[in-house]
Amino acid sequence: MQTLTITHLEIQMNGITEALASIVLVHGGFVDGSGWEDVHRILTKDGYSVTVVQNPTTSLADDVAFTKRAIEAQGKPVILVGHSYGGVVITEAGNHPGVKGLVYVAAFAPDRGESVSSLIKDPVPGAPVPPILPPQNGFLALDKAKFAASFAGDVSAEKAAFMADSQVPWGVDALTGAISEPSWRTKPSWYLVAKDDRMIPPAAQRAMSQRAGSTVVEVPGSHAVYVSRPKDVAALIERAAKEVAAKEAAGKQVTAKQ
Repeated sequence: MQTLTITHLEIQMNGITEALASIVLVHGGFVDGSGWEDVHRILTKDGYSVTVVQNPTTSLADDVAFTKRAIEAQGKPVILVGHSYGGVVITEAGNHPGVKGLVYVAAFAPDRGESVSSLIKDPVPGAPVPPILPPQNGFLALDKAKFAASFAGDVSAEKAAFMADSQVPWGVDALTGAISEPSWRTKPSWYLVAKDDRMIPPAAQRAMSQRAGSTVVEVPGSHAVYVSRPKDVAALIERAAKEVAAKEAAGKQVTAKQ
């Protein structure tokens, strides 16, 4: 019944649906935006306008600035999506008034004053340790030999090898960048937990999503779940867009009656 209601609202309130059809995707550390390709394909096929941010992962400030420029380029409300470190970026950039909802995909969802560094400094006993090599000239990389097992365990061996060889250096300043005001405190959020993640422990994902009050779904998948299970990821993004659209439509109807 709820699905039918949302569909009806989308048909009847076409202007609102269009206004909320812009999706902005933010990648995490060690990768670029090309990993969103299959998610992008599904969303655009379903009629959504999609922008993939090529954030440089040099510092949180730089990445937030890149993301805000992408938000402002839409000229309409946005559902902002982040994977991994991209969750930190959307937590800060999501304070932009154009953002109406947040979707975290196996991502960090920090609170005020927190950073990736502070969130990972005390790992859960027994949790896998990401194979991050010592920094070189202020940038980090993953051990190529351990990349597949840690980051992309459910991706084809060929693709995982390519991801390892095409890593984007992750700036140490990005890891230490702290959140000034978490947007999930004022914006609705959704969270996809990757149950086989060996970069961000699933227990940590559950704790962060619970703290943020997110609507949560869990799927089997590695840290690269956005690559290996694009249908699940796209489904959650579309759910977020539809639920926000329905809420906006209901609010418009109430206002019109007053």
